[in-house]
Amino acid sequence: MIQFSRFVLPNGLRVLVHEDNSTPMAVVNVLYDVGARDEDPSRTGFAHLFEHLMFGGSINIAEYDDELQKAGGENNAYTTNDLTNYYCQLPSANIETAFWLESDRMLSLAFSKKSLEVQRKVVSEEFKEHYINKPYGDVWFRMREMAYEEHPYKWMTIGKELKHIEQATLEDVKQFFFRHYTPSNAILVVAGNVVTAEVLALAEKWFGDIEPGEKYIRQVPQEQEQSAPRRMDITADVPVDAFLKTWHMPSRLDERYYAVDLITDILGSGASSRLYQSLVKEQHLFTNIDCYHFGSTDPGLLCIDGKLVKGVTPEQAEAAVEELLEKLKRDGVTTTELEKVKNKTESTMAFEDMSVMNRAASIAYYELLGDADLMNTELDKYNAVTAGEVLEECRRIFDENNSHTLYYRAK
Repeated sequence: MIQFSRFVLPNGLRVLVHEDNSTPMAVVNVLYDVGARDEDPSRTGFAHLFEHLMFGGSINIAEYDDELQKAGGENNAYTTNDLTNYYCQLPSANIETAFWLESDRMLSLAFSKKSLEVQRKVVSEEFKEHYINKPYGDVWFRMREMAYEEHPYKWMTIGKELKHIEQATLEDVKQFFFRHYTPSNAILVVAGNVVTAEVLALAEKWFGDIEPGEKYIRQVPQEQEQSAPRRMDITADVPVDAFLKTWHMPSRLDERYYAVDLITDILGSGASSRLYQSLVKEQHLFTNIDCYHFGSTDPGLLCIDGKLVKGVTPEQAEAAVEELLEKLKRDGVTTTELEKVKNKTESTMAFEDMSVMNRAASIAYYELLGDADLMNTELDKYNAVTAGEVLEECRRIFDENNSHTLYYRAK
């Protein structure tokens, strides 16, 4: 059980505090409720671009990293389709430095052509290196475009097209910032060797006077139920053939999510999983194969993804995957198999909670979902899943009309 206190400042900033005096460190985590799904389809990649711009200096602080390092701290950030998260860790005695840094860039980020050009170049190079020039780099561009027709999950966090970042103007950037980077759209979590009353006083001192901004109301077009399978066949300059297949799955807050999450572990988590045992170890069709999902806030995708043994065709690989899935849909899972993945889930959650930085990020994430205390009750939801529910979800999700198949052939 992870204990925390929750407050809301008059400007709408949610403040959550988790005390842990077993460490001399403190973590300050600021999560903004904005991700790639909140972008204009003609201006994508902005949420990720902002992850970089936020380290480019504010009006009063030229170099964020320099000041944090002087206080003995380190930091990082990440962007997804659903959120943008910034976090730093430093000795708790120096925690006010983190409040100063985070509040100043929320209040007065320095917008300059120089900063935009520097970060634009960094993001553009990242786009080219990982998604254009890298083998298989466009796989998820293709898959997302095939799987989604309406929902903005149809583009990657990096952006739909490189030109959207290359053509971004300073005015475009400012509009995005003032729409999303406001106290009313943010969650501040402080964890570690801190005292709740002192944290609240610091939050009021450094963030309390920032204007709340207009609360962002998300209006995202939802995907319609799919009625026919979708397929794509690509030949490219890659080392070996690859096979990917995805299916639409429930949202992160749907009660069905927990059964589906366990299914991905049964099928593809580790060397004892069904896919690995059958298709890698016994039939020698794949060199590696995984089953996973992205935990998307809105309805996402469950994926089976693998590289093929030389000489095996994507058609053969798909037939073997389908045979395995048909058996799962017919016979379901054993109680022993289900208990094994539940135990693995429990140990994974316990291991993640060992780090105060992970705890801070989890508190912020679950608060974003609507209730930070959900992190303390989710294990019960996993343990409540029955073999019958797993069978029902397998039959419901692994429907060919709900699928998207990608053959990625080597030249």
